[in-house]
Amino acid sequence: MNKKMHFVTLLPILFGLMLAACSSGTSTNNLRDTNWKLVSYGSANNPIPAAIGVETSVKFGADGKVGGNLGCNSMGGDYTIKGSQINFGSMFMTEMACDEPRMSQESTCLSILSGSVDYQLVGDRLTIVNGDYQLVLIRQ
Repeated sequence: MNKKMHFVTLLPILFGLMLAACSSGTSTNNLRDTNWKLVSYGSANNPIPAAIGVETSVKFGADGKVGGNLGCNSMGGDYTIKGSQINFGSMFMTEMACDEPRMSQESTCLSILSGSVDYQLVGDRLTIVNGDYQLVLIRQ
């Protein structure tokens, strides 16, 4: 086989690897229409594990709506994605009082899910960063 034939044979493989590399990073398509469970939250330097026995969920809808429960109350709102940033619109939530640590967890998490935040999606792990604070979620 000559050098030209080797290149032609390798071309589809190289193209596939380039596509895989492009899709392995943060991607709008990978975040839309997904459900997540809280793993940890708070300071990036000293994250707090999610409260044990507390069901949490965050869903990013394909329609640009986000909703879920981060400890006590149902919440929701709009979101848009541009590059590696999520922009959250006004968020609404029910207003029930709950015990600790659910109230603190919810309050901190909702403060992170505000305005424009950075995010990184690696495999089934989503990290949302707002200033020095972060949420870490896993795909459900």
